[in-house]
Amino acid sequence: MKPYQIVMVLALVGAAGLVLFGDNSPSGSIAEPVARTNTPAQAPAPRTAGSDKPQQADAVILPLIPRAQLVGEAGDATFASGEGVFAGQNWNPPPPPPPPPSNTPPPAPVAPPMPFTYIGKALADGAWEVFLARGDKTYSVRNQTVIDGVYRVEKIAPPLMSLTYMPLNQQQQMNIGALE
Repeated sequence: MKPYQIVMVLALVGAAGLVLFGDNSPSGSIAEPVARTNTPAQAPAPRTAGSDKPQQADAVILPLIPRAQLVGEAGDATFASGEGVFAGQNWNPPPPPPPPPSNTPPPAPVAPPMPFTYIGKALADGAWEVFLARGDKTYSVRNQTVIDGVYRVEKIAPPLMSLTYMPLNQQQQMNIGALE
């Protein structure tokens, strides 16, 4: 026989001995029922050290709240209703307050960046002619030429060309290179 089997047999014999020879007599004290009256019962007061008299305490058992008051007449309380027993609780922090409105006026509108690409220039009949590209289109412009009804060429004087963005009447400059 193995050692753990010997320990198990000894434990079994010990348990059987306690069952057969142990004290099986019932305890001598019996709990008596408490007589109830119609007035609210008072709980027994705790005893203090060194005193055999109980202290008087005014403990009162409160009546139960009716079910209809908690969940409604039809028992229609649900988790989604947000009311009654199953009311939800939001633990998220409140959102930050909106920023105060600013009294500064909005910035003035600004002309968009120049949409043209410089291709080249030529001096013809004493006046400069500049070649520009925008997407698939090529433009040949001189002084006072209007491009697409949006830009007007004001002055061509290498190395700069001045254009006016007509919707806002703002002047812009474009580098067209030095004299050749």
